[in-house]
Amino acid sequence: MDILQTAVNVSFVMVVVGVAFAFVRLIKGPSLPNRVVALDMMNVLIVSFCGLYAIRAGDAAFVDVAIVLALVGFLATVALARFVERRVTRNARSGDDRGEGPR
Repeated sequence: MDILQTAVNVSFVMVVVGVAFAFVRLIKGPSLPNRVVALDMMNVLIVSFCGLYAIRAGDAAFVDVAIVLALVGFLATVALARFVERRVTRNARSGDDRGEGPR
């Protein structure tokens, strides 16, 4: 067996294990920022899965798919980070209006 095929097979297993761990973190939380980071980690691992599949299949089309997924994942992460930031800012302001500090 070729060394490249062995490395790709081992990498597939590592990526799948990483996706499973990230999915557990996505479900368990405990906070929204933890879930956002887990979702971003899953995106990176899925992009790497596409890259590995492109190497295994010898088809460059999967590299294009990986690039598109990376761009969409980046935009989703930025949008979720802005959502979390606005949520925290809104909660801090509403706490100040009642005479309480931020939580």
